[in-house]
Amino acid sequence: MDPGQLGLESFSGELELVIPHIDAETTRAVLCKAAALTAGLKAKVLLVAVQCVPFPADLRLSASAHSFLVEQLMQMAEECHLPVNPQVVLARSIQDGLRFALNPESTVLMGTRRHLWRTSEERLARLLVDDGHNVALLHL
Repeated sequence: MDPGQLGLESFSGELELVIPHIDAETTRAVLCKAAALTAGLKAKVLLVAVQCVPFPADLRLSASAHSFLVEQLMQMAEECHLPVNPQVVLARSIQDGLRFALNPESTVLMGTRRHLWRTSEERLARLLVDDGHNVALLHL
């Protein structure tokens, strides 16, 4: 049996990956890895950036900070070979913003750098797994 043919008849839909925007360098690297990992599949990416707004502040963001983030996401989306839907979410924390943006049992692809201690990305990945999402953490 050809391994390339395994499971193709059972899944004919489109794969949606959610990539949380951590920083520009990490997000670009994860987008490149996503394109390589999904080669030959019908995949699309939801690129989610959470803009954290501290509690006393109003959830309306200044236009310049918001437009800079949107422009940065649009540029990264254009560089990727996959169809990318960039989305900016305003929230009090990254965790709250991702919980709002993610569908149940979403497939999340995250990147982090290797350190001796647990990184914030690793803690966020654990939280998303605990919430019932499928998370792949790439050590870049």
